[in-house]
Amino acid sequence: MAGKKHPILIVLGILAGVGLVLGIAMIIVLKVFTPSSSLSFSTKIGVIPIEGAITDSQAITEQLRRFKKDKGIKAIILRINSPGGAVGPTQEIYREVQRTAETKKVVASLGGVAASGGYYIAVATKKIVANPGTITGSIGVIMEFIRFEDLLNKIGIKFEVLKSGEFKDIGSPHRELTARDKELISALIADIQKQFVEAVASGRNLSIEKTREIADGRIFSGAQAKELGLVDVLGNFQDAVELAKNMATIKGDVTLVYPKKSKLDLWDLFLGSAADSIVRRIQGMKSRIEYRWTGLVEG
Repeated sequence: MAGKKHPILIVLGILAGVGLVLGIAMIIVLKVFTPSSSLSFSTKIGVIPIEGAITDSQAITEQLRRFKKDKGIKAIILRINSPGGAVGPTQEIYREVQRTAETKKVVASLGGVAASGGYYIAVATKKIVANPGTITGSIGVIMEFIRFEDLLNKIGIKFEVLKSGEFKDIGSPHRELTARDKELISALIADIQKQFVEAVASGRNLSIEKTREIADGRIFSGAQAKELGLVDVLGNFQDAVELAKNMATIKGDVTLVYPKKSKLDLWDLFLGSAADSIVRRIQGMKSRIEYRWTGLVEG
């Protein structure tokens, strides 16, 4: 009986070995031909989506550094669909794009909306591609305050504030802005606006004077932006891919590599809309200074 079982075990062992080899081969094939794979043997272009309001910079700056270090990635495309957002995160992304563009070709592809902070980031790239109908521009700064002292008075709630200086509670929702408050805030906005204007003028090779003329918060179509020198090429995402290929002297087909989605990212996609809506409502009750176009209803 033992002698009869021995050939069967050998056959099973061979089948198991063949199955293992086939499995490994299948994994390699999937890795090679999956666009988001970093194991692809073809020339690669990294694509980093920048979507929605800009409230944090960490994920995007880290991805820029990864693509910058990856020798297989010959160029990077920023796919921007954003009305802008907080000043600090916007400037952090802008600076990281500048660093990346020193060693790799970086192209901005503007989607439906790339306004204010979304456009601020784009000017750090080597070339900007926009659809003729893309909403862009909105070069400006906004700071919003919510006030509810009248509501508090109606329901009999009062605040007592002890402060170390006159302006320590500037922008507080339970008191009006004084004339001196407004002077200080206006000076702050003017300084941050100056930074925006200088970034656009430098990135687009425009004079400060010409940039100031259009930096009043107005929005432009992609076609208008091209006439003003704010955009290089009118076209869609594929046109941006072709431009990146030419800039990086890439011949033939390329593999587009996107940031890997973690399990948390997938969970965020499932519940993200509801959570983002709640967060936006909460944030809307706080004063903040932003490079943001407020004409867009997010979500």
